[in-house]
Amino acid sequence: MAGDNKGAVDLWSQIIATESDDQQQQQQSTAIVYRRHRRNPQKENPPTAKQASCSVRVSLVPGKRCSWNRSLFTRGRTSIACDHYRPKKEKPIRKNNKPPLAKPPHNYEKERAYFDEVDAFQLLEESPSPQNKTWVMGTKNSLLPSHISSVLRKWLRNRSSCASSSASLSKILETTEMSRESIILDFDGQTKYNSTFIGSIKETEAEAEKDSEDLGFAIRNLSLSSRDSLSEEEWDPLLELLKVCGQSSPLTFSDVISEYCELETITKVGEGTYGEVFIAGETVCKVVPFDGDSLVNGEIQKKAEELLEEVMLSLTLNDLRGNDAHFHNVCPAFIRTLSLRVCDGVYDDAMIRAWEEWDKKHFSENDHPTEFAKKQRFVVFVQEHGGQDLESFVLLNFNEARSLLLQVTGALAVAEAAFEFEHRDLHWGNILLRRKGSETVNFILDGKKMCFKTYGLAASIIDFTLSRINTGESILFLDLSVDPGLFEGPKGDIQSETYRKMKQVAEDCWEGSFPKTNVLWLQYLVDILLQKKEYDRTSRDERELRLFKKRLNGYKSAKESVVDPFFIDLIAVSNF
Repeated sequence: MAGDNKGAVDLWSQIIATESDDQQQQQQSTAIVYRRHRRNPQKENPPTAKQASCSVRVSLVPGKRCSWNRSLFTRGRTSIACDHYRPKKEKPIRKNNKPPLAKPPHNYEKERAYFDEVDAFQLLEESPSPQNKTWVMGTKNSLLPSHISSVLRKWLRNRSSCASSSASLSKILETTEMSRESIILDFDGQTKYNSTFIGSIKETEAEAEKDSEDLGFAIRNLSLSSRDSLSEEEWDPLLELLKVCGQSSPLTFSDVISEYCELETITKVGEGTYGEVFIAGETVCKVVPFDGDSLVNGEIQKKAEELLEEVMLSLTLNDLRGNDAHFHNVCPAFIRTLSLRVCDGVYDDAMIRAWEEWDKKHFSENDHPTEFAKKQRFVVFVQEHGGQDLESFVLLNFNEARSLLLQVTGALAVAEAAFEFEHRDLHWGNILLRRKGSETVNFILDGKKMCFKTYGLAASIIDFTLSRINTGESILFLDLSVDPGLFEGPKGDIQSETYRKMKQVAEDCWEGSFPKTNVLWLQYLVDILLQKKEYDRTSRDERELRLFKKRLNGYKSAKESVVDPFFIDLIAVSNF
């Protein structure tokens, strides 16, 4: 038996040796596979430290997230491609023939737990369960009403820079108690809040009031008993619009126009994508259709809730003309809204005549008003007459151009301070100019009275369709992300480029506050004054305008821009 044992083959040793060879071949195979991405290793420069830190391997599985830890996705996975064609690697010879040290088996529990967590997250995100008491992600159901979530998102963005932020508000946003037990999602998509969740919000509001008066006011505005907590059936935007306009039912055009002039004297003075502009006596009437099924000049008609927001925004800006509630920030440069009316029915015959006369002279781009349905609804904005728009107005000299820029910049600065206002569409058709003889105009910015030199020029800002404002009770804005065509204008066009720059600043979060958009429109106006308008100016004047535009790059708001040296000799400041 002893002789047989000497000649016997140790099968166990061969198996161990074979597995060792296979592991070495697999490691070599893996290295070869990843080297295939480098076409010429000898000529290729070594990656920099920044490139090495940014190299992230993207999973090819649809819908999977990119790995921030590449080793977890590659560890233990080897290539099986063409193993039998690769050269065998000789076994390393150990010195003194010492047996190899036994390595403890690798513990993959951390990796397994990681993948279990990722798989569970993706399964929950991609295939939400239809059962009750389920935390639904990626659906239209939101944890909080829309206006609450938008305010909270804004608070989170400003949280890092707000020194007086209360930790109590963080409990609303980050507490683990807002979990599956706090919310029940029904099949009809409505969200119900249990008493524990509502109670926790009330406790948090009480703590916030102790920490900061301003923050307490913001939290009180997040009350779940607000309009957004009501069902759509309980809130009718048309009735709300009628209420704001002081009406119980729509009027006819003749009823509205006859308040300001004889019907035969009405004349058309302009038009826009969504409406027509008429002069009625000493006032201007902007007529905007809404809630209809037909297209308006190729565009979908506005809804009642959209017109309601523009109406509320116009009335809010009226407050900047000075009253008991707003004396800390005052300016007269936003057009005054005198009245608002809801009408239905067809255009009056006098309005159709005025429209056709304007069409003969200017070749209207809008649809003929007779194409509207008989029961079409309209909102009529009755506003003061602000003069001619900048496009058609004839500037006389460089001082008038500077006065124009100062009045617009000052108005935006005051509205920023009072209401976080952004115009977002301040092209040269939305600035009206007229000469009224007064050499100065008074503004108040954060309690400081400023007297602007006007050189007899008065500027008024109009059209707040795309604007954003914080009224103190709600944030009114138009979601421009639903209108991608706005950002697809011709390259090199000043106005189109301004829309695209504005989108980069806002990052399609249009409910947020981004006063830099006002600065972008100030730069647009400088370009207009340099390239599109003719007036008496010198090369030195043009150089000053270019330097002013360059300095605007460093400003984050119109409030910062108004103190630029370009305006230093036009402003006199005094405190109350």
